[in-house]
Amino acid sequence: MCSTTNMPRSASSNLPYSILILVFFLLTFLFVTSLVDFTLGPERSWISFHSPPWARRVGFSRPFSRDGNKELERPSSVIGIAEPPLAPSMLNINKFEEQNSSTESPATDTARVIKTYTKLERLEAALAKARSSIREASKNNMTSIQEDPDYVPRGPIYRNANAFHRSYLEMEKLFKIYVYEEGELPMFHTGPCRSIYSSEGRFIMEMEKGNFYRTRDPDEALVYFLPFSVVMMVQYLYVPGAHEYHAIGHTVADYVDVVSQRHPFWNRSLGADHFMLSCHDWGPHTTSYVPNLFKNSIRVLCNANTSEGFNPSKDASLPEINLKSGEITGLIGGPSPSKRPILAFFAGRLHGHIRYLLLQQWKEKDQDVQVYDTLPNGVPYESMLKKSRFCLCPSGYEVASPRLVEAIYAECVPVLISDGYVPPLSDVLNWKAFSVSVAVKDIPNLKTILMGISQSHYLRLHRRVKQVQRHFVINGTPKRFDIFHMIVHSIWLRRLNVLIQD
Repeated sequence: MCSTTNMPRSASSNLPYSILILVFFLLTFLFVTSLVDFTLGPERSWISFHSPPWARRVGFSRPFSRDGNKELERPSSVIGIAEPPLAPSMLNINKFEEQNSSTESPATDTARVIKTYTKLERLEAALAKARSSIREASKNNMTSIQEDPDYVPRGPIYRNANAFHRSYLEMEKLFKIYVYEEGELPMFHTGPCRSIYSSEGRFIMEMEKGNFYRTRDPDEALVYFLPFSVVMMVQYLYVPGAHEYHAIGHTVADYVDVVSQRHPFWNRSLGADHFMLSCHDWGPHTTSYVPNLFKNSIRVLCNANTSEGFNPSKDASLPEINLKSGEITGLIGGPSPSKRPILAFFAGRLHGHIRYLLLQQWKEKDQDVQVYDTLPNGVPYESMLKKSRFCLCPSGYEVASPRLVEAIYAECVPVLISDGYVPPLSDVLNWKAFSVSVAVKDIPNLKTILMGISQSHYLRLHRRVKQVQRHFVINGTPKRFDIFHMIVHSIWLRRLNVLIQD
């Protein structure tokens, strides 16, 4: 009988069928994998044979480490493919301009380039964002629309109240100062906290305390403070009667050499993100011993004389405050305008040609304009300020005068008589709104000019002097918007003006 069971095919007869099955599965596999790769892209496809993402990153100055603590972070605003930080441009409180520069990162269908940034680049990106915010705020002028529990700037005493407030808030958020630790007492890290030079000493003291703005990490700082005191150098290095003070200038030059050799920051910017501060008359000339300090650095000076190289776009004017005993209480206040019988008052020694002209024209010649080189016995200087409607503030040998702040403290409208003087905080404050300026050539017409100011206008000036007091007040512990913070804000504005690159 014949069996009905199917017999196995021979090898030769099965071969074509096996090949077809193999080809079918191979084509199916290639089709599916191609579809996945096309859909997800080479970076997300599980079958991609490209290098891993960290192998494609660019912009490192050293080999990349996969240790997360060693990787440089990108700016927080960067998502996905990194974009270059905004390039800052010149900025001041009146003219907020921003110039952006960007370079597209190369990207193809098979690879995307991700750039990481140095700490400096991230700092510059943050400054660019702040600059844009201030520029936007400058569109509203008279009153700040920013919320603030302590104080909201408003009115014509400011060049732009809203822009100033926005800038101040950005400063509080971002600004960090590194104080070089090189240098020894008594010429470094300290200064006089009484006398006519107290502005210098008190600022250095507050920076040394480190309660505001100071950072111990130089890589996160926006500016670097050179903490030398010209006043203390004069005390310890100057030979009385000498006709030169090279020892002081050479000491400053040596100090800059030391910090430039120990730290990379001075050479990186040629001093453009560094600042010094001095209330001594010799402060400006002392900086000339270091050319880059003179022409690049932020110089905060009481002697803010444009005819002697003071550059308002990079230098800041420091108010001269005479703390005779070092006491800072009881300095503010005065009677109402109706209790001020004297039209104008000045008392001071014969220093410089402006005071010579003033004394020659008005000394003890008029009961309305009372000018003295020395006050009569028993007549307190402070009481005369508080009895006067206008307080004359002529320059002496140098342009600055403590009478400016004394007048503001006594609520007496200051009258500026000077050549080439840049008043303190003038990048924020509108001095025309609360003071009077008289040209040197108009000293003979002083009474006519002041009498020509109407009662209503004088009352406005007086009211604004009281309003601006808060920005010149010295506090034992600095308070927001006082003179310490305003000086820092002047430095902050000038740092916004420069772009620092590695």
